[in-house]
Amino acid sequence: MSALAERLRTLPQLRRPRPQVLVAAIAAFVLLLAGWFWLRDSSLVAVRTVEISGIDGAQGVRVRAALEEAARSMTTLHVRQGALDTAAKPFAIVKRIEASTDFPHTMRIHVVTNVAVGAVVLDGRRTAVTSDGTILRDVTAPAALPEIPLRSTPGGARLTERSAVAAVAALGAAPSALRFRVGAVRTTADDGLELQLAHGPLVIFGDPTRLGAKWAAAAAVLADREAAGASTIDVSAPERPAVSGLPGGAPAGGDSDIPTLPESATQPNPIAEPQTDPTTGSSLNP
Repeated sequence: MSALAERLRTLPQLRRPRPQVLVAAIAAFVLLLAGWFWLRDSSLVAVRTVEISGIDGAQGVRVRAALEEAARSMTTLHVRQGALDTAAKPFAIVKRIEASTDFPHTMRIHVVTNVAVGAVVLDGRRTAVTSDGTILRDVTAPAALPEIPLRSTPGGARLTERSAVAAVAALGAAPSALRFRVGAVRTTADDGLELQLAHGPLVIFGDPTRLGAKWAAAAAVLADREAAGASTIDVSAPERPAVSGLPGGAPAGGDSDIPTLPESATQPNPIAEPQTDPTTGSSLNP
């Protein structure tokens, strides 16, 4: 122990900084911090160029104008996300805002939009609605979107009727080529959710579960030449899709495994509507 104590006594002692040095270091730090806060809000790095992507169309003009006005009150070193979100808040089509900067004067804003999959009638107007039931009250639904029947007018920002919620969830899960072929939606006590395809059969979904598997089963049957002309496709049990109304009395069902989605089912159908995003007008085609 005495040897260890002797070694500890021989170690060099750390000197305490002089008070003058400590004061100078603190002063330098304060000056640097003040300089940073001055620079980040300085006109030297003010936003002068705003590049906005992700939204077009008539409503897009208003969204872009609101975002550009908000962005020009910022600098590339001080992006106020809350101010951008507030500028976009009046527009239901906007889901979220993503912003980045390019020093010294450019801000890039990408608008992530809500995608409408159906329409509900509110105050006599076809209003767009998303797959999670969000009502886009400032977006008029185009004719290409199927109408979701409602028993009463929703008072909040989302659909609450179980049948309507199930319908938009099913439409949201559909391959785009098939979603744009849905002409009518209804829910019955016997068969549950039913989707009528334009120029095609009635597709019975039953309850709103396993939607991906049910659409895969429906697409496989539609792609099968032997099922051409069927009036009804029942995919409530997707591993055993059943068809009826076939010409010539063809078999009405099978016991195959869950069908895989054929490549042709993801391509635009020649009798389908043009594949564009109904809310923005942007092409959805690959």
